[in-house]
Amino acid sequence: MGRLVNFLILVLAIAGGVYQLYLKPILTKGGLWRDVESIGNKDCTAVPELKACEKLVLHQPTGVLYLACSTPLSRTAWTPAVGRLNVSGASFNDYVATYDHASSRITRLKVKNFESQRGLSLHGMDVVPSSSNPSELFVYLINHRAPLNGQSAPRVGADSAVEIFKTTIGSDTLTHIRTVEDPVIVCPNDIVGYPDGQSFYFTNDHGEKVGLMRELDLLGRATTSVGYCHVKDGCKFAITKMHGNNGIARAQNDTFYVMNSPGGAINILERQADNSLVVTEEIPTDRSLDNAAIDSDGVLWVAGFPNAFTLLFKHFSNPSIPAPSSALRLTINTGPASFYGEKYKLDKVFEDDGKIASASTSVVHDAERHLLFLHGLSAPQLSICKI
Repeated sequence: MGRLVNFLILVLAIAGGVYQLYLKPILTKGGLWRDVESIGNKDCTAVPELKACEKLVLHQPTGVLYLACSTPLSRTAWTPAVGRLNVSGASFNDYVATYDHASSRITRLKVKNFESQRGLSLHGMDVVPSSSNPSELFVYLINHRAPLNGQSAPRVGADSAVEIFKTTIGSDTLTHIRTVEDPVIVCPNDIVGYPDGQSFYFTNDHGEKVGLMRELDLLGRATTSVGYCHVKDGCKFAITKMHGNNGIARAQNDTFYVMNSPGGAINILERQADNSLVVTEEIPTDRSLDNAAIDSDGVLWVAGFPNAFTLLFKHFSNPSIPAPSSALRLTINTGPASFYGEKYKLDKVFEDDGKIASASTSVVHDAERHLLFLHGLSAPQLSICKI
């Protein structure tokens, strides 16, 4: 009897240790016990014509927003990042749209010279003015294609690639330039492109396309990565053995910000001469994170999840169920705390229970016009708030 009691005590001690070290931090970052506040959501408008737009990019000179969109229902079936691999429910007819806030004009861009029979299933996106002609824009898109030859998607995963298009300011068309396929493009999530129209960095949000081991990433298994590709030189891993990689943003000085989604941390990386990346700092936050964007003032804005469990287990299954949203702002700390080693200041600028902005996976700030744009993978509308 004594041995049994000792064994049970040992089991409980191990279980308690696992809970404290691994499960409790995940539950806390995920917002299980968090009360959602109302911050910055009093002066907002909605654009319900634009639905399920996972990534937003602002063209600051014109104030035109570019959006990578789908339909909420197809997102519930086909979103490889969260293990939804029902090919029969996917649209593969996703699109890039523009929204001009000044005129409220929405334009769904027509695709030219794109001959793939597997269509477009969009996720991450970047829109970059050409270095040779600022009125020409390169559009880099993560495309989660169905697997070839009728293979089972739950067994082999998506056959993801990067599509590079070009357009011009004010145009209603996207012209396809090339498809980039490579084994380094494992589970691409978000992307930042260069003005040459030929090179880009992207995040892999898992180390494996499918399988049980992939699920261990939630507990801290470091298998995610950032890849670098050049259309002439191919692709390579810029950095590996990271945790929870999701959104990525690039500053003008080639400083990169990569979001650790389940870990709720902002990783700062520096580009090296060989195009590899090195982590220089990690900034913790109190919540799960998704996409990030840098505004024209050089400020980093991040989409955060006040309650990631509502998002993952309710909203992604039924997009009509709202999920709370938030926007975080990272700036250099110039206040008194900077003297005590607090280099950065992290502010929660927006938070909402989902009635104004539901399940936002991207937030973009127009610093010139004082507008905050919010949208999400399967969100019902584009939300625009004056801040």
